[in-house]
Amino acid sequence: MPHPIITETHLEFGRKVREFAERELAPHADEWEEKEEFPSSIFSRFAELGFLGLRFPKEYAGQNLDLIHSVVLSEQLAHSTMGGITMAVSVENEMVAPPIFRFGSEEQKQRFLVPMNRGLKIGALGITEPNAGSDVAAIQTRAKKGNGHWILNGEKIFITNGCRADFVLVLARTSPEKGYRGMSLFLVETDSPGFTRRKLHKITMRCSDTAQLFFDDCCIPFQNLLGDEGQGFYHIMWELQGERLAGAANAIGRGQMAFEAALKYAQERVQFGQRLADFQAIRHKLADMATQLEVTRQFVYYVAWLFENGQYPVKEISMAKLMASQVSCKVAEEALQIHGGQGLLTSNPVQRYWHDTRLSRIGGGTDEIQREVIARTLIPKAEK
Repeated sequence: MPHPIITETHLEFGRKVREFAERELAPHADEWEEKEEFPSSIFSRFAELGFLGLRFPKEYAGQNLDLIHSVVLSEQLAHSTMGGITMAVSVENEMVAPPIFRFGSEEQKQRFLVPMNRGLKIGALGITEPNAGSDVAAIQTRAKKGNGHWILNGEKIFITNGCRADFVLVLARTSPEKGYRGMSLFLVETDSPGFTRRKLHKITMRCSDTAQLFFDDCCIPFQNLLGDEGQGFYHIMWELQGERLAGAANAIGRGQMAFEAALKYAQERVQFGQRLADFQAIRHKLADMATQLEVTRQFVYYVAWLFENGQYPVKEISMAKLMASQVSCKVAEEALQIHGGQGLLTSNPVQRYWHDTRLSRIGGGTDEIQREVIARTLIPKAEK
């Protein structure tokens, strides 16, 4: 179903992304999933095709496109059949690059943003810690001033692109006594003294590398502080909105792929002398899946339009993230059920859609956090 904000330019861009995903990514899905990584050269290929730095000016090696192109990219990359590719690219486009562009100095933009948009550097975002996931304010990683540099100590976990990143945008405490106002952001180059990392193995987004990062008296130049000291928490809260919107689009793309696979299979599989699609239980299930996906997609597009037009729709973004995550998981679950035993085979992409969609209800803010964000805008705090 078309949407008023989707122009022919967006549709043509989407076709380009889909063709690339089907031609150059999907054929390698089984291999890269088994290896738990894809070639880093994929980033330079994305840059060559104009899929990196979508929303940034040409002077920073960007494409000077709108937010809707980012949503289309996230959705159409699902045709790679690997959620990990989409997530790795989203980290660069929607999580690491925006804070550098908005809060970084000109020198930082030239040193980090430009090469990242050209596919020459890979970035990662370091917020989550072993004891601080949804509760960002509970982070324990600390940075203090030394002789000509910052000294960073702590660790981060579940960091996408963490194994291959050239630099990590790290949130750390610089003035613990100040609470929210005592956190700052740092651009930490991974060849810095005191930085180490280890790979984590997971059941979802397998081709996307995930790492635990360690900072042991890690030395960071003073000029690698991003934005103002003490403003890191607020900068990250701003960043999370783009991340959640991208996550919603990613989820819809994966859900759509699962639905299309189930629709095709139901029209081919014959049991008891008729196609699965001829049984009312299955055809009604497919009708529900299609309806839920379409309604959610339209809402995600609408929220993207609000954001693109200067609004800061925190409530609506959380609604979109929550709805898209839950719908995609439900659709993928039903798709696997329709496939029966065939859906459990590692050679069948449906099993990837199933376990990849599950991450969307955790990463970028859990379902519970999204509900709390929504509730806070609806229900005033009780007076004490």
